[in-house]
Amino acid sequence: MQREKFGSRLGFLLISAGCAIGLGNVWRFPYIVGKYGGAAFVLIYLFFLVALGLPIMTMEFTVGRASGKSAAASFQVLEPKGSRWHLFGYVAMAGNYLLMMFYTTIGGWMVAYLFKMLSGRFSGLAVSEVEGVFSALQADPAQSVFWMGLTVALGFGICSIGLQSGVERITKKMMSILFVILLILVIRALTLPGAGEGLRFYLVPDFKKMAEEGLFEAIFAAMGQAFFTLSIGIGSMAIFGSYLGREHTLTGEALHVTVLDTLVAFLSGLLIFPTCFSFGVHPGSGPSLVFVTLPNLFSSMPGGRWWGTLFFVFLSFTALSTIIAIFENIIAFAQDLWGWTRRKASLVNMAVVLLLSLPACLGYSLLGAIQPMGPGSSILDLEDFIVSNNLLPLGSLVYLLFCVTRYGWGFENFLREANTGKGVRFPRILRGYVAYLLPAIVLIVFIGGYVQAFF
Repeated sequence: MQREKFGSRLGFLLISAGCAIGLGNVWRFPYIVGKYGGAAFVLIYLFFLVALGLPIMTMEFTVGRASGKSAAASFQVLEPKGSRWHLFGYVAMAGNYLLMMFYTTIGGWMVAYLFKMLSGRFSGLAVSEVEGVFSALQADPAQSVFWMGLTVALGFGICSIGLQSGVERITKKMMSILFVILLILVIRALTLPGAGEGLRFYLVPDFKKMAEEGLFEAIFAAMGQAFFTLSIGIGSMAIFGSYLGREHTLTGEALHVTVLDTLVAFLSGLLIFPTCFSFGVHPGSGPSLVFVTLPNLFSSMPGGRWWGTLFFVFLSFTALSTIIAIFENIIAFAQDLWGWTRRKASLVNMAVVLLLSLPACLGYSLLGAIQPMGPGSSILDLEDFIVSNNLLPLGSLVYLLFCVTRYGWGFENFLREANTGKGVRFPRILRGYVAYLLPAIVLIVFIGGYVQAFF
């Protein structure tokens, strides 16, 4: 079967960026930047983004392009005869399914809030009543399943149309609109009374604050955010490499995707900090920021219903761009392993993902008694922990070792493929770094994730 290719380089960049740009860019990045000293932390984060994320993303793209396959079959194409690297393909497949088992629920919440904001549901509500809207959404199994199901159907519906006519065409439009809306919201936030205080909190380096939190803590937080923000380690980037031609080097392409991902995270901070400080609210981390704090602010802002609607369009597109990208990967698994048509792979996997998403979706209502990580935790928390703290770092380690050791594909093969085309080339001088130091750093991030979670 002839493999489809992207219709344009821009399509590849925006789809790959859409996969990397997740909701963590919006609610987690601004929070940890403020917590660890503003611009001082950003500088450390950018260093680790280039030092950690960029090489591993380049390796994922390279394995995908060289093999012309998804993670389900790419290692089998490239591995030395008699080796067992291809077994990781099953782990990568499991990681993509597991990610969608909880991310579709969060995407459903975003779409639900878009319609609630548009309908004026939050107008005139007290602070506690706004909080009650989110609690009611989580506690209502019918609502939760409906919005999750709508998100899944929308994602697979777009993927079923085709790579160029569906995934590429629609994602390009979504990502373009996403950036325009974000810029409009940032301009609005910067013109609010008292926005300057939020900007100072966000952008002025505060080394004293960093010292108070602990320099090691700040460095580890920067490493963790840089590592997890790009969605590397489970082959979700390799699939887009498999659709690429050889006109451009893959280090250059990975650099462009990294810049787009960082730009959205940075602009999200320019939106959230001035808005929160303008209304005397300290931005919190996690879902409460998006589902409680900001709706309260929009409800008390002139024209807040429409600004809030724009904000949740932005968030819905952020979630959907990731969901569509991962669904495309899941569809490619079935095409590579069993030769299914895109339509059959879409329909079967839509049913599978709907079924697998039910535990996380119902984890706040019918299955609320299940608290696998201790009191107050949910099934969604466990699934997130398995993916974020286990599969992403360990999967990244597999890609690293596969590309740098003689027991895998090997550094020379990786370098030749990565540097084919025009653009930024992967430096040969970094061989020692990616072979020895970078795997050690990935292991530190992996172990640190467990320390943070349980100690």
